[in-house]
This record gives sequence, C-alpha cells and structure tokens, in this order.
Amino acid sequence: MANVRIGLFGIGLAAYWTQFSGLKERLEGYLTLVAGRLARPGTEIVNLGLVDNPDRASAAGRQFRREDVDVIFLYVTTYALSSTILPVVRRAKVPVIVLNFAPAAAINYTEFNRLGNRTRMTGEWLAYCASCPVPEIANVFKRAGLPFHQVNGVLEGDPACWQEVDAWVEAARVAACMADNRLGLMGHYYGGMLDIYSDLTLQSTTFGTHIEMLEVDELSAFRRDVAAPAIAARLQEFHAVFDIQKDCSAEDLAEAARTSLALDRLAAGHRLGSLAYYYQGTGVAENETTINSIILGSSLLTARGIPVAGEYEVKNAQAMKIMDLFGAGGSFTEYYAMDFNDDVVLMGHDGPGHIRIAEGRTKVRPLQSYHGKVGRGLSVEMAVKHGPVTLLSIIETADHRLALLCAEAESVAGPILEIGNTNSRYRFACGARAFVRQWNSHGPAHHWAVGVGHLTDRIEKLGHLLNLPTIRVC
Repeated sequence: MANVRIGLFGIGLAAYWTQFSGLKERLEGYLTLVAGRLARPGTEIVNLGLVDNPDRASAAGRQFRREDVDVIFLYVTTYALSSTILPVVRRAKVPVIVLNFAPAAAINYTEFNRLGNRTRMTGEWLAYCASCPVPEIANVFKRAGLPFHQVNGVLEGDPACWQEVDAWVEAARVAACMADNRLGLMGHYYGGMLDIYSDLTLQSTTFGTHIEMLEVDELSAFRRDVAAPAIAARLQEFHAVFDIQKDCSAEDLAEAARTSLALDRLAAGHRLGSLAYYYQGTGVAENETTINSIILGSSLLTARGIPVAGEYEVKNAQAMKIMDLFGAGGSFTEYYAMDFNDDVVLMGHDGPGHIRIAEGRTKVRPLQSYHGKVGRGLSVEMAVKHGPVTLLSIIETADHRLALLCAEAESVAGPILEIGNTNSRYRFACGARAFVRQWNSHGPAHHWAVGVGHLTDRIEKLGHLLNLPTIRVC
C-alpha cells in the first residue's frame, strides 16, 4: 500500500518580516513543531514552509500537485492575505484542513503590556493571531467552491485538538490506501439479492479502487499444484490459530488447507487487498469442492488484512477494507435476530470471519449443509470481542451515489447461536428498536462490516475527504 502524502504549509504577510524582528523565525519554529507532530509511520510530509506572497502561493500549489499530495494541512501561523492562500489550494485540488492553533492557551497580558514598545507588542500579538484570518480564508474557499475543514486549539498541551488532527491523518491514510487497493471479484452475485448488486464503476470512481475479475477455475487449478508437505504445514497452522472441534474430519481439514494455500497464491498473484466471492458450484465437481472448502483460508486472509466477503458483496468488501485499514478489523455481518428481553440485536453471518477481532479462539465446526447454498464442509464460529464496536455500511442511494452509514454499539456477553457461524450480541445506546428502525430507514443492503472500537469520528472525516455523505444513527 502507498504511504499517504501530507502537504503542509504555513502562512504570513511578507511585509511583517522587516517590521517585526524575529517574527518569521518564530513562526517557522511553530511550523516545524506541527510537521513533527504530523510525521508517523506510513506518512510522507511535504512541508513547503511559510507562504507569504502570491507568487510563492502559485509555486506552492504547483509543487503540491507535482508531489501528488493526498491532503493539505494549512497551518494559520499569523494574519495573511487570502490572495496568498487561494492559489495553493486551488492548484493542488485536494482536501484542505485549516489548523487554527495558538502558540499558548492565552496571552500573558501582564507580561505583554510590560513590553513597553508598541512595535514589539504588535509583533508579539501577531504570533498569537492565528484566528484572525480564518473567516477571510473560509469566505474565499466557500466562494471558490473549495471544501475545507477546521481544527481549532493550542499548539502544545491540547490533547483534544491533536486527537482530531490524528483522526484526519488516519482518514487521509485510509482514503489513500483505498485508492491503491485491488479488489478481486470471483464468481457472481447470489441471484435475487437485489440489494447487494452494485455499480462497479461507481466504486472505482468514488474510492479509486482497482477491480480485478477472477475465475473460480484459476483457484481450482492452483489447488491441483499444492504439495502434501505444504498441506501438513497449513494444518499445523489451523490447529494453532483455530479451536478445531472434534467432529471435524481429517478429509475436510485437508481440503480446507489445500484451498487456503491456493487462495494465498491467488491473492499474491493478483496483488489483492480484498476479495468478494460467490459461486453456485453446480455441474463442476472440482469447483464445488473449491468453494465448499474456502472458509478457513478466507478467514486467514481476512486476519492478514485482505478481507474476504461472501455472497459477492462488493459494497461490504469495501466497508470491511475501510474498517481493517482503520485497525478495527472488519467482519462480515447481518441481522440474525432481535432479543427484546435483553434489548440487544444478534448479528452474524456464515462464511469467513475476522478471527483477529474474535472473543477468544475461533471454533471450526463441520456443517452438513451451507444454508441457502450448495455444498457442505467446515465453517467458523466466533463472536466479536466484547467492548466498543462500530458498524459500517456503504450504501448506494437512489440518486446513484454512495454514502457511509455507521453506528456505534457495545459487543456484550450472553448466549449466541452455536450454528457454526460468526455471531454476536450488540447493545445500542439508543436501544435495539430505535437502532433497527433508524438503520433500516436509510436503505442499506442487508450486510455490513463490524469492527472493534468507536470510529465514527474517523469515518466522518473519511467521508469528508471522499466527498461522501456520512450518516450516523447511534
């Protein structure tokens, strides 16, 4: 995955530098502090320093374009003319975050007024007046049709404002990784599930995702080449990772290991970052065996950061990838039932699970039939870790756009359905009835992704960066 490239510049008025000794150097020091706080693994900082006149602004905009930055942080160091800011953002053509950071929580008024020299006093004030030009900047950006976002706070000693900056950086990183992602589609839609049919071009134009069309036959062919020693090694991995139940047959486990190794080869060969699949599997016995034995290998891929969605659920493969990029996991789920006594909603799904976010070890159980599908074989049973979780659905609207639908909840302990599927119990602050009513009212597909932690602030920022509406229901 490509690193996120962050553009950074500060602003000022060139006329100040000769009037107020040391002001420019002081502001450049603040900008260096901001650059240091933005730097982290997976990011590249393109710091263009202070922009203080229209010519430098035009050059900065061109440089940001050449450097292919994904987002710009505009640090408002002091007052500056909007004519020295507009060219930067207009030419760069990427989202801009305005950082309105004061160097301290308040001016020391007593010390300030003791300076005695009004020129020195004005220079000191100009180091604190970051908020002064923000309305001017906002006015020009609005009139130019340039979206912008703000973070207001203190340069140092203000954890809340830096948490917000961190969320913006994370959202920008996820947006960049989604644009670099390769989504494999293998098989076809589950016939009749009209809600999951998706406009693939819309997915690519919105997220930048490359879509790779795959054949089940290729996966079956890779299975033929798997050697016995490799199967034995994968079986050892299965026993280390999963809680394999005693009624799982050696034959089914060997088939699952063979398919798992073939899946690894398929993912590596096509450089996949995610995968959605479904195959009816009638008429070609080899392909039926391939698909029947895919769940354990798909669960391992999902845990390795290559989420796998069943039922050819393209939108949910994207949602799962977003959640995984945020470090939250991202397991495939849907309504299972409502428990009105405990005021919880049971959710889960058959097929692969995100075993890295499981509560305890994931069980492997044999199923005599895959409900609603051809075949039988091994399946995984897990609950999502108890604690805070976030649900994310990518919905396709009536006006042919995408939107992000999210909700926060708690995964809670209690009885689950021991049917060899992923399933959990979720409690919502708004209550189960209100959650279900509000969630359904936005017309999502009946699948979505669940990840650990409360992430709606980051999802909302991702929506802003991608120009996608974000709806939070709870």
